[in-house]
Amino acid sequence: MIVSWTALAAVALIELGMAVTPGPNMVHLASRSVSQGTRAGLIALGGTAVGFVAYLVAAAFGLAALFAAVPAAFLVVKVAGAVYLGYLAWQMLRPGGRSVFDPAAVPPVRPARLFGAGLVTNLLNPKIAVLYAALLPQFIDPARPVWAQFLVLGGVQIVVGVAVNGLVVLLAGRLARFLRGRPRAMRVQRVVSGSVLGALAVRLAVERQPAT
Repeated sequence: MIVSWTALAAVALIELGMAVTPGPNMVHLASRSVSQGTRAGLIALGGTAVGFVAYLVAAAFGLAALFAAVPAAFLVVKVAGAVYLGYLAWQMLRPGGRSVFDPAAVPPVRPARLFGAGLVTNLLNPKIAVLYAALLPQFIDPARPVWAQFLVLGGVQIVVGVAVNGLVVLLAGRLARFLRGRPRAMRVQRVVSGSVLGALAVRLAVERQPAT
């Protein structure tokens, strides 16, 4: 077997935990689905999926090795990611902030822009960068074909990530309608999501690069 069942289960659980935690992908997909409809959210999800594949290919070509050889590259991704997560948290927690399920009205955009926005959002997602550059390599067995292991483990991550984000797209509209009729629940959701994003930003900012 190319990878162990333990490694498969560990990667699946890690990705599940990361996917259900509010982050750039969830914020973008939920906002677009609520403001422009489920079809728009699914198109954006297509871009998100391609972003996952791009990270998988980059990891297989040595993304983790690059970060180990050039620590500044990891630092740039970490700082940029922390700032972005902090910005998203502030948008929710500031006075007058909005929930991802109560977005401001935005003009519809064409499918190509929806797809591109989903792709770029995922490529700039610090959680995915850390997953592929720091966490996934820990489950690679040097005694086995590295390329094949990355493809299998990355495939598991992509399936779990796309499935969770797909549920966000499909349920965003219903959840938005439910919360809009319950202002207190909407406020609690906004505060909880903003606090989680803020905590992730702080944790990412202080996290050290894993030793290789």
